[in-house]
Amino acid sequence: MAEDTRQDKRASFSITEHSANGMARTSAVASGKTGTSKKLVIKNFKDRPKLAENYTEDTWLKLRDAVGAIQNSTSIKYNLEELYQAVENLCSYKVSPTLYKQLRQVCEDHVQAQIHQFREYPFLCSLDNLSFLKRMNRCWQDHCRQTIMIRSIFLFLDRTYVLQNSLLPSIWDTGLELFRTHIVSDSAVQKRTVEGILEQIELERNGETVDRSLLRSLLGMLSDLQVYKDSFEERFLTETNRLYAAEGQRLMQERDVPEYLHHVARRLEEENDRIVSYLDQSTQKPLISCVEKQLLGEHMTAILQKGLSTLLDENRVTELTLLYQLFSKVKGGLPTLLQFWRDYIKSFGGEIVCTPEKDKDMVQDLLDFKDKMDNVAQSCFARNESFINAMKEAFETFINKRPNKPLILMRFSLLRAGNKEATEEELERILDKIMIIFRFIHGKDVFEAFYKKDLAKRLLVGKSASVDAEKSMLSKLKHECGAAFTSKLEGMFKDMELSKDIMIQFKQYIQNQSEPSNIELTVNILTMGYWPSYTPMEVHLPTEMVKLQEVFKLFYLGKHSGRKLQWQPTLGHAVLKAEFKEGKKELQVSLFQTLVLLMFNEGEEFSMEEIRAATGIEEGELKRTLQSLACGKARVLNKNPRGKDVEDGDRFNFNNDFKHKLFRIKINQIQMKETVNITSFWLFFSFTSCGWVFLFFFYSSLAYLFSLQVEEQVSTTERVFQDRQYQIDAAVVRIMKMRKTLSHNLLVSELYNQLKFPVKVIKIKPVFMGFFKLIN
Repeated sequence: MAEDTRQDKRASFSITEHSANGMARTSAVASGKTGTSKKLVIKNFKDRPKLAENYTEDTWLKLRDAVGAIQNSTSIKYNLEELYQAVENLCSYKVSPTLYKQLRQVCEDHVQAQIHQFREYPFLCSLDNLSFLKRMNRCWQDHCRQTIMIRSIFLFLDRTYVLQNSLLPSIWDTGLELFRTHIVSDSAVQKRTVEGILEQIELERNGETVDRSLLRSLLGMLSDLQVYKDSFEERFLTETNRLYAAEGQRLMQERDVPEYLHHVARRLEEENDRIVSYLDQSTQKPLISCVEKQLLGEHMTAILQKGLSTLLDENRVTELTLLYQLFSKVKGGLPTLLQFWRDYIKSFGGEIVCTPEKDKDMVQDLLDFKDKMDNVAQSCFARNESFINAMKEAFETFINKRPNKPLILMRFSLLRAGNKEATEEELERILDKIMIIFRFIHGKDVFEAFYKKDLAKRLLVGKSASVDAEKSMLSKLKHECGAAFTSKLEGMFKDMELSKDIMIQFKQYIQNQSEPSNIELTVNILTMGYWPSYTPMEVHLPTEMVKLQEVFKLFYLGKHSGRKLQWQPTLGHAVLKAEFKEGKKELQVSLFQTLVLLMFNEGEEFSMEEIRAATGIEEGELKRTLQSLACGKARVLNKNPRGKDVEDGDRFNFNNDFKHKLFRIKINQIQMKETVNITSFWLFFSFTSCGWVFLFFFYSSLAYLFSLQVEEQVSTTERVFQDRQYQIDAAVVRIMKMRKTLSHNLLVSELYNQLKFPVKVIKIKPVFMGFFKLIN
């Protein structure tokens, strides 16, 4: 048997699977190789079945009937899902353009039919505006509802054909376009609608209740139809402008400013509420601007002229806050308010400073006024920096209207004995307020001169409420003006402390003497450069006083060789014990009064010439002294002849019948007629001694209250001006040494920058002339 050497050949078969969509998939049944990849065969779609011959017409009839039922508010015969599927089938067979046109035509016909209910003349005239608006709103609401239902049926058309054609409006937009074209754009309908809306708004502005939901719906209609601005907003703003222009003019005449401001705020709140309730948001800015312009912008000056002073005088914080808030909304409102605010401060403050009758309470009035204005700026004007700076500028202007008014500042009685009940916190608070006013003062060197006199008085006589408060004031002045400004004032405090230590040592020294004096002496050693200068007056002191002075001089120079003591005995006071028929009394008198009264220990009656010769007191001062003792309220001396004035040749004797309800009586010195309201105290030494009728038991630290005469004030001011002249000379030298060559105007400008006090060009000219003469 022969062997078949041919290789076996195995056949391969494939099965093609057809799917419904025409794609064929081949699978291997047998293959010579395992894991052979499958083949994917793509075939064309089968032909789509054709629509029935009358399918499109029949389907459209059903759809038209459904649309008609919706428009007529009747029941739909067909299922909505069936209608939706019908639209989808028509769109699938490219009937979309025809379907879209047919739907638009049906809707347009219906909308055109609706206009007749608004055009019929008898019907249009028989309805009032409110009924017309309700009819219009019902028509609009029906149209929107119908359009939504129609769109839900034709949604497939809206999302395919219309979406793919950007030039075609959607079904909803088509409905809006048809309503706008055939109803709202009708001149008669639009006019009646807008007039009705404006009428309702005017009624509401007059306080009547209106249907806001109706207005919201109709104005929403105009906005959706894109005719809101042209058809309504322009007329609305015109009417609003007219209404508030007339109202502003009328109310400015009828009401006061607080009432008017509250009315404006209420009107703005009402208009904002209308915007939220039914007006379009685009109307907010022009509407509010219109109200603010007519009620505020046109009357800003009148409002401020009529009521700002009253509001500030009465401290009407609520109305001032409202005024600031309202004016901040108007163009140019805050600058106008700022100017009136500045002018008010200058006027009111200038009246305080420049009215002599108010000098007594000027400082307290200024402090109160500053507190009041600070509160207004902080609470009412929202801490606006412009208003705060304007206030500072105004204060600086009016406070310096009277050149020497700064000296009145330190006459304030906060550091007097009358204020000793004040706590440290209260004193500190008052000092801070005074420093605020001090910053506004230009002539700080004049202030320093008079403050030094005032401080000397308080320190020497012990009338300060608190030494700590005095030192606190010094620290504030030092921080404000520098160490040079307070160096002499600090030296005064050092002298007072050293004097206390010296007096402790002197009392021990007196006790160790073989013949201790029965007069108690208290001396304050004062450095001449620190304290105010005063021309000493030579008087004839009793022998006991002179002897005790020599004892102290020997004691002091023994410890401090090379120093010279200059006594100032003319400004002291003493407490004398006197015996009258009624009993013993204590008299608190000045040194001049003391010297006069002590003479009556040696005799019963003296003439004025005898008293002047014995005491050495200057004639004018002696007349005032005798007048205080014999013609005042406490007449411890009798004058012959009687009268209110002391003349040459008058004689005086001791009044043994003197009576008074108090045990200690203070007899004030008669002041000079021509004086200013400034006083000062001096404190140097005190004595104790015994006499025949008067027991001179305590001569307290020379603290005689004297009137600062006009000539002394003038001399102090002239001394300050002389010091200023030296400073001007020094400043000119410094500037010219540094700059070498400089024009006149630049030199004057440099001087203004360097000098710390106000100076006029007329004061500088003599300095330049003096330098020119020196150079020549």
